[in-house]
Amino acid sequence: MATFTLPRELRPLAWFNQKVIYSLLFKCIASTLKDFGMNPKHLDVEIGMTMVLHKNSRRLDYHPHIHAVVPGGGIDRRHRYWKKLKGNYLFNARALATVFRARLMEAIKEAGLGIPKKMPEKWVVHCVNVGRGMEALKYLSRYLYRGVISGKNIISNHNGLVTFEYIDSSTGETKLRTLSGEEFLHLIVQHVLPKGFRRVRDYGFLHGNARKLLSCSAHFTSHH
Repeated sequence: MATFTLPRELRPLAWFNQKVIYSLLFKCIASTLKDFGMNPKHLDVEIGMTMVLHKNSRRLDYHPHIHAVVPGGGIDRRHRYWKKLKGNYLFNARALATVFRARLMEAIKEAGLGIPKKMPEKWVVHCVNVGRGMEALKYLSRYLYRGVISGKNIISNHNGLVTFEYIDSSTGETKLRTLSGEEFLHLIVQHVLPKGFRRVRDYGFLHGNARKLLSCSAHFTSHH
């Protein structure tokens, strides 16, 4: 699973141009992963990916990022076979971050939007093996079919103050956060997606239009 995070400096721009920035995020991340997959130094195949947009951190702060679940292999169109990843290493996270940064910055400029003068040179991308992927899919699905926060995580709602618990991603500890009712509602509302915007998207051989390619892949010879 590869996770691409929008740097803090670009979050105000994203907040006021959500449809544009979120669309560019999907586009630039997909092209980056696709090109890494096609690189002869890596898999040299057409990979597939399922991408999910998240807008919040575990503290419910505005924190746009995209998770991409990538199968460990792909389809070699030239030699007509399925090529499986050797080992558990897919792509270098730093290299992914470098290419992603360059493409998104250029795409934002082409969209006619201004970029803050002080931008970090290093962006955050995580790329980790998650086994057969079932746990990653379960993790992502929880955010698709329920609200931003579960009712059981709201500890109290008294005297205009709301207290909820969350798990600190860096320590794994359960922590509490207390906000005024207005602040809490603001956090919830800011995670509503623009009307008609799709949070989940498929690419490569996982895309709906790749049925012909997949039907042919049933006859491909597995290559290890």
